[in-house]
Amino acid sequence: MRYRLTFIAGVALGYVLGTRAGRERYEQLKKSARRLAENPAVRNAAETAAHNGRDFAGKAYQSVGDKVGDRVPASVAERVRSLRERSSRNGLEDDWGTTNT
Repeated sequence: MRYRLTFIAGVALGYVLGTRAGRERYEQLKKSARRLAENPAVRNAAETAAHNGRDFAGKAYQSVGDKVGDRVPASVAERVRSLRERSSRNGLEDDWGTTNT
């Protein structure tokens, strides 16, 4: 699915860059994308997918943690712990992929 979306995005980008009226078409595509992102059904689906992903990550970590014991890096354990705390408080955002300085 990811590769299909990447291909579609590449085709769309090529189309936009290849047309004479590229700027106008770009503005139309941008407006359509914004409307799609603001659609409540799309937002609910994205939030549900993110929530399910967080739940699955927590379960996977627990399952793997039971099998590998203390060999899980501390940084991973800390992030999963913070993720569990947020999930228990019904938080929707996480800090995966960020660095703590």
